[in-house]
Amino acid sequence: MKRLMKWMTESFAPRLEKFTNNVWVSSIQEAIMVTLPMIFIGSIITLIAILQDFIPGMPDLSPITTFSFGLLGMFIAFLTPYTVMEKKERHKIKLIAGMTGLSLFLMLLNPTIHEDGTVQFVLERFGPSGMVTALLVGVAVAVIMNVFNNFSLFKKDTTLPEFIIDWFDFLVPIAIILTVGWVLVYQLHFDIFAFIVSVFEPINAVGQSLLGFVLFNFIGVLLYSFGVSPWVMMPIWYAIWIPAIEQNASLVAQGLDPVNINTFETFFSGWLGVGGLGATLPLIIWFLTAKSKKLKSIGRATIIPSLFNINEPVIYGAPIAFNPILMVPMWINGLITPIIVYFALDLGFAQIPSKVFQLWYTPIGISTYIMSGFNGLILLALVLAIIFAVWFPFFKLYDAQELKKEQGEVKLQES
Repeated sequence: MKRLMKWMTESFAPRLEKFTNNVWVSSIQEAIMVTLPMIFIGSIITLIAILQDFIPGMPDLSPITTFSFGLLGMFIAFLTPYTVMEKKERHKIKLIAGMTGLSLFLMLLNPTIHEDGTVQFVLERFGPSGMVTALLVGVAVAVIMNVFNNFSLFKKDTTLPEFIIDWFDFLVPIAIILTVGWVLVYQLHFDIFAFIVSVFEPINAVGQSLLGFVLFNFIGVLLYSFGVSPWVMMPIWYAIWIPAIEQNASLVAQGLDPVNINTFETFFSGWLGVGGLGATLPLIIWFLTAKSKKLKSIGRATIIPSLFNINEPVIYGAPIAFNPILMVPMWINGLITPIIVYFALDLGFAQIPSKVFQLWYTPIGISTYIMSGFNGLILLALVLAIIFAVWFPFFKLYDAQELKKEQGEVKLQES
């Protein structure tokens, strides 16, 4: 354990932090984070739609979801190159880069152009199903724009106004980018969406398997236990989760059963995110019963945010991060609970989530019922019993250790 801790502290964590702070990686993360309010809107509509079961004649609000969450690909295609240029302080070109990314993305949607001038798009390609394409488009546009940033058609001593120079200099990378799109779509008749679906089929298959489901949870828990925010994994996770929940919703709309277990809703709204990633709410409840004044105080201070699945205060304040006594049970829960949840959903004991519900701060239990009904709550009760039991012996050990320290400090002060 000491060797592992030393390697994680001195080697792995710093390297991972350096990687995630890279302009390109952090830009993708930020672009996705910026779109979260549009995703949340779809989740709020899911909540409101529950009232349709009780209020006859209530209007259909699904178009709000269609033109928010359903346009996710468009937003990513604009935001990714824009954010890269902003972080690289290419402020003159950041808006142009964003618009170029959006233009290329729309071209690659491969719309049907009719003789009367109307254009027909496949609506689902604008949204989560186009997210990977949008990310690739955004990065490609950012790379080309960045390369041409130091290129100019004019000499430095030219007397032309600066905005005229910028206009013409921007034409070159824009022309290259859109010409490449034109060749792919209209000359080679290449359907990038169909290609990406075929490439990602094996990845999605692994992601939706038991192994993929467990790894998604455990890797996030492992990183978090070493103080690395799980949000660094969001670009990868979202590429699997968002299209998966969209497909589930589409299947249910057709009268079919949902099939994708590995979704954001399963992780953070259903069963595994009890108090936040790592299932830390039971530990905080144990802290409230502690003999150690320190742990009791931590429990009181962190119980409210944990009820809303915000557990950074306990991860860094208890601390759990870099604390072997509390890291081990966090890892155990990170392996056991996803296995139980996966089999329960796969065998039909509880309903697989099929509603867009990204409101991760909704207290677990409420969100579980919305996602999976009464059987979902029974599954949650089973998961909670296991999580409480796993945390308990390690909590008792840590409580005794902290109590001994406190008693020693009291004796030292008295002497």
